Amino acid sequence: MIEVIAYSAEKQKEWDAFIDASKNGTFMLKRGYVEYHSDRFTDFSMMFYDEGKLVAVMPASLHGEEVISHGGLTYGGIISDRKMTAKKMLAVFDALRPCLKEKGVKKLIYKRVPALYYTYPADEDCYALFRNGAKLTRCCMSTAIYLPDRIKLSKGKKWGISRAKQAGIVVRKFDDFDLFIEKENDVLKERHNTKAVHTGAELKLLADRFPDNIALYGAFLNDEFLAGTLVFVTPTVAHTQYITTTEKGREMFAFDFLGNELISNVYTDKTWFDFGISTEDGGKVLNEGLCQQKETFGGRGVAYDLYEWEL
Repeated sequence: MIEVIAYSAEKQKEWDAFIDASKNGTFMLKRGYVEYHSDRFTDFSMMFYDEGKLVAVMPASLHGEEVISHGGLTYGGIISDRKMTAKKMLAVFDALRPCLKEKGVKKLIYKRVPALYYTYPADEDCYALFRNGAKLTRCCMSTAIYLPDRIKLSKGKKWGISRAKQAGIVVRKFDDFDLFIEKENDVLKERHNTKAVHTGAELKLLADRFPDNIALYGAFLNDEFLAGTLVFVTPTVAHTQYITTTEKGREMFAFDFLGNELISNVYTDKTWFDFGISTEDGGKVLNEGLCQQKETFGGRGVAYDLYEWEL
């Protein structure tokens, strides 16, 4: 019988070790990342035990009568290891429903981990969601490159990369997170009248906590910043969390050069290079221009799904 226990601080080491050994967890689901913005969310994370052994965890936050897994994360849901079976996942959901209802929760909003982050097949939760009547209510479209068998660059992309190289643009790792997020916010304000979810200080904090998983790369001309991207690295994926380009950088095809350098020379040991989503309004609107830019690198569609489970 599955026992459900609320996460508490003394369980941190056990939680993090389980994430490291899981088949669908990433560093973004470890407590040092989940809790960096704990002041904004009421934690509702849960741990699932079978005969005293931890078999699954679920990062989550409480929002009135709703629980989101997780409100401050791109993805979450139930994280399991290679011992998880379809039958056991159904038992996990059977235990989860009464636990949530007892706490007055009426709906679980469930952000599944996209399959490209798996280190082993991990769709047992998808089947359990179906069996329990959960509904797919959001589908955001990301764009990823399968690195072992890349689609060729478009002619226009090759031309832009060549132009940038001839101009003397160079790519390097740097750590000025305040500069990067300032440039990112300039673009977001101009195009969408919004700003980045993270501050420069938060990005620096996370990079210090996860130095092997977070890296900042920029394209420069004589030390002038032209384009940059924050890369989140997992065992299978290099993911661009943010991408920004200055006006001069756009004119000089700086990100074409930067992106190709990361794909071709930096993250060649990964299976996927994920550019992130190009959709708005919960996936109902496709930013066709943004999506096309990513596709010209050879990327193709990856779904980021969200389910709602009425209890």
